[in-house]
Amino acid sequence: MAKGSVRKKGKKWYYRFYVEDASGRLIQKEYVGTESKSETQKLLRQAMEKYDAKKFVAQAKNITLGMLLDIWAEEELKVGSLSNGTAKTYLFCIKRMKLHPISNRKVKSITADHLQAFLDLVAFGGKEGDFDAGKGYGRSYVDIYCAILKHVFRFAVFPKKYTTFNPMQYVVIHSKKEAESELFVSELEEDTTPLTPEMFDMLVAYLKDHHPDAVLPVQISYYTGLRLGEVVGLTWQDINLEEQYLTVRRSVSHNTIRHKMEIGTTKRAKVRIVDFGDNLTEILKEAKKQQQLIKKAYGELYFRCYYQVVREKSRTYYEYYALNGTQEAPADYVSIDIVCRCKDGRLVVPKSIEQACKYVSKKVPMLEGFHFHALRHTFTTNLLNNGASPKDVQEMLGHKKMDTTMNVYAHGNRESKKASARLLDRLAG
Repeated sequence: MAKGSVRKKGKKWYYRFYVEDASGRLIQKEYVGTESKSETQKLLRQAMEKYDAKKFVAQAKNITLGMLLDIWAEEELKVGSLSNGTAKTYLFCIKRMKLHPISNRKVKSITADHLQAFLDLVAFGGKEGDFDAGKGYGRSYVDIYCAILKHVFRFAVFPKKYTTFNPMQYVVIHSKKEAESELFVSELEEDTTPLTPEMFDMLVAYLKDHHPDAVLPVQISYYTGLRLGEVVGLTWQDINLEEQYLTVRRSVSHNTIRHKMEIGTTKRAKVRIVDFGDNLTEILKEAKKQQQLIKKAYGELYFRCYYQVVREKSRTYYEYYALNGTQEAPADYVSIDIVCRCKDGRLVVPKSIEQACKYVSKKVPMLEGFHFHALRHTFTTNLLNNGASPKDVQEMLGHKKMDTTMNVYAHGNRESKKASARLLDRLAG
């Protein structure tokens, strides 16, 4: 326990106690108290207890993995060069990692075996403590957990010097052999089934009756292949109705760590141009016309969309806000003319669109298992099956590699596959 005392100077009492500086020497710190000696003595006890608690935690032998994760996030991750989206993903994984019992282990006691067991759990599935990995995560998420632990233990060795040993250097990344799960199934089904024109008509009809705010985002994605966040982030300035193309500049998502709706970059942080045809042109013209009529009808109660630039440490965030005509916008709010709006003018948030898609998958026959990303698959499949250049499709989707376009999204329909198979019959006579 730190040593301290109180003394009176003038009308007030002061309290002081000794603390260690960076070199380990004891130096005296003095703070002003109150005019009451007993109250000042109470402040002294609280200050010394707080100092002793911090001193205990700061000792390397008492640092747990959970504490280390938090320290690394504050001192390196949040001020580092990773994009906001990647940093958000890392922070989410750190939050989940702290549900596992390994987070309560002292850093000095963690071995390569402990870390190997944790990463195997992430890869193959299972539950330990409050951490539930279900049936296991894909390789990309396993790599993220691995990257975090590598960064954290490197940080613990230097500059923090909490330990001299980095157990992550002996950990091996394992992954599931997906083919084993397909040996004895009666019929192989693709994870995502592209929509036929009839299915799309059924989808739009149901949404118009039950979730009208989701109709326009669904139509845009069906005709352009945009991701959900990219659709929600479109402004009317991004759309050229005369030359029939749109510019994908940004994506909207909810930051679960900061609890804010944010406007950020696209997945690859690149701006791309996507052309569209007459069908979407007519849909967008009608949507713009209806928005103007509704805005006039609502008057001051119609919501305007804004973003605010917020800087935290070395990061910049663009937070979304909505204010109606009766509310004065702060000077640092920047107005944006969002395309996909609720009837009252507010942005249609991604979560509500995802929820609408869940209802579709439960209520509409032939659309069981439908989710928003199926529209992107459908767009790709429709283009490739009708002779579009794979390179053009890759650029429209914003894929980094052609393999992603061809292997993940290009689902040939049953009829085209049957026609291909019958080619051999023709050759044989």
